[in-house]
Amino acid sequence: MREEKAIENLTSRLTSTFADIHTPEDIETAIRTARESFAGDPVRDYVPILIERMVKEELTPRPEAAPETDGAAQWTRPPSGTAIAAAAPRRRIPIAIPAAVAGVLVLATVATVIVVRNGNDAQAKSGLVTVSGVIGSEKRAYFEDPDVKAALAKHGFEVKVDTAGSREIATSVDLSKYDFAFPSSSTAAERILQPTAGRPAVSGKKYSVFSSPMAIATYQPIVDLLSATGIARKVNGTWYFDVRKYVDLAKANWRWTNIRGNTTYPVNKRILITTTDPRTSNSAAMFLSIVTYVANHNTVVQSAADEQKVLPLVAPLFVNQGYTDNSSEGPFDDYLSLGMGKSPMVNIYEAQFVEAAVEHKLKPGMVLMYPSPTVQSKHTLVSLNANGEKLGELLSTDPDLQQLAARHGFRTADETQFANVVNQRNIPVARDVLDVADTPTYDTLERLLDAVSKSYR
Repeated sequence: MREEKAIENLTSRLTSTFADIHTPEDIETAIRTARESFAGDPVRDYVPILIERMVKEELTPRPEAAPETDGAAQWTRPPSGTAIAAAAPRRRIPIAIPAAVAGVLVLATVATVIVVRNGNDAQAKSGLVTVSGVIGSEKRAYFEDPDVKAALAKHGFEVKVDTAGSREIATSVDLSKYDFAFPSSSTAAERILQPTAGRPAVSGKKYSVFSSPMAIATYQPIVDLLSATGIARKVNGTWYFDVRKYVDLAKANWRWTNIRGNTTYPVNKRILITTTDPRTSNSAAMFLSIVTYVANHNTVVQSAADEQKVLPLVAPLFVNQGYTDNSSEGPFDDYLSLGMGKSPMVNIYEAQFVEAAVEHKLKPGMVLMYPSPTVQSKHTLVSLNANGEKLGELLSTDPDLQQLAARHGFRTADETQFANVVNQRNIPVARDVLDVADTPTYDTLERLLDAVSKSYR
């Protein structure tokens, strides 16, 4: 069941996020309590997203005045009424500590200081500066690549990253503990620099490190079926997907069984491209840019009238999918492992497909298609301090790091790097992506995303 899988994923994610302040049992209790509040709710596909938001709000520590103590450790009880409060012990009362126990505590404290000091000494001896960041999940493999780590170490850096959906990075992730943020588009980067509810404006620089056009991961039988309807066409060895015809079919509520002579995929499901959640993920926001451009007669949405005109056409393309993942890693992993039964067409970054080809993860019959039109997603690093600035400059200009980015499927300022990767491995990609639509302005795209979010409710 998709909801069960989503609950398992968010349990793992929240356990990792709150490991420093909550036990796994506390987190599971909070999730179970939140989930019980939806018992009997018929709209099951949206429940995991709401549960995650409820639990995050509950588990995030609230500021509280420090109590007067005698120096003994204190524990602050969670707010009353929360799921974990019921199981949590009350604040400990200061008591006299026997001399023998106090001696043990002193030794433990000294040992802790020695461990910390040794850790700092180890970093000093290595000569590496640790730089931490939060990134879109599609760049995880790049930063985990041993060759990338070695190239960064030559310049004195060790980079540690967490992953999140790009729009989530731009709106709800606590950036105060990071040196840089690295979402998957310039629009998301721009939003990071703007003030949001509960977070002041960020002062930083933007670095366009590399780019990737949006694409569709699909299968040869599906391409052949779409080709017979005129939705898919092949030009110079590259497959293209007619977004105009797709929007028209979706408006008419076409299902796969409506395609005449369909014995390849005779499934009574709507013809929909699987995306991520537009409320949290940049790849879905980029797809929204594409379909609103087409629905607005191949014109960038600019006015309130344009927005009102296109929203009834495009919102169902997302809402009718049911549950969607928070980041692009999830649906592409399903594409690689589950086959076309679950998702015959998946909205991805071109880089994900190329990287999978380089790593020999593609199976026979897997095909890359380009929406016509598509958009270029510019993966943009936002520095949050001086170390973030140094890293942004390095990733944008160092030939070795840029060449490694091409190996992970990204297009760089030097076009020959990407061309060499795909030519050597005979990966069928578009050498030049020509049919590219402009994205709406930052403010317009935010209003469109908010309107689609309301459609879910």
